Amino acid sequence: MEIDELKKVATQIRRDIVRMVHAVQSGHPGGSLGCVELFTALYFKIMRHNPTFSMDGVGEDIFFLSNGHISPVWYSTLARAGFFEVKELATFRKINSRLQGHPATEEGLEGIRVASGSLGQGLSVAIGAGLSKKLNNDSHLVYVLMGDGEQQEGQVWEAAMFAAHHKVDNVVAIIDVNGQQIDGPVEKVMSLQNLSAKWKAFGWQVLEIETGNQMEEVIKILQLAKGLTHREQPVIILLKTEMGFGVDYMMGSHKWHGVAPNDDELQRALQQLPVTLGDY
Repeated sequence: MEIDELKKVATQIRRDIVRMVHAVQSGHPGGSLGCVELFTALYFKIMRHNPTFSMDGVGEDIFFLSNGHISPVWYSTLARAGFFEVKELATFRKINSRLQGHPATEEGLEGIRVASGSLGQGLSVAIGAGLSKKLNNDSHLVYVLMGDGEQQEGQVWEAAMFAAHHKVDNVVAIIDVNGQQIDGPVEKVMSLQNLSAKWKAFGWQVLEIETGNQMEEVIKILQLAKGLTHREQPVIILLKTEMGFGVDYMMGSHKWHGVAPNDDELQRALQQLPVTLGDY
């Protein structure tokens, strides 16, 4: 897809997100909205994934969402990319839905390979998948997204040491650096200090981008990361985004980490997000 087409997809995904969360008055719109450019770029430009979903992911790039609470952006992206029917987005967080609040596998939702949302675990899963690809002589890549607040979890750093020591160089990790978590700004809850220096010290190749909500820049950094794989070091991208991006009253505030818009707020959001691909 060209940039203009990708931006249209991104706008529709944002529209899906606010409608899904509003419909059940439950979910996490803030981080979801902030990561739309990343998901759009990955699934519609960067990743080489098969049209027919298989759990083993052999012969294709695969993705894991560690901060599973931002499931709305992933579900919308998967549906718009053809993994399942777009109309299923209307079942988000409803009884017997495959689209649970956090991604799960028991109902066989296409695109989801592991249940997630217990923060700190996703990087370990991605590293395991990366090792599996190496054992199978599969040159495709594994991508994983974490939150910046998630870096307060100890398991992240155990996994980081393991990947560097064992040269798991087919993994591209991404941190959504939006500076917000459920209890407030990350710096106030528990400062991460110099995150770039930490990951470099742990033996990773570190890329940083200040413009994580600009499609062109996100594509460039992902392409650069791909070029650094298979060089005996894992790669991580520190992707600075803005929570709630695309909806003016949500932007930059931790208030919208896990709060659904009311009827009036939904209409305000939808006025800023025109239909581009058609609503579900």
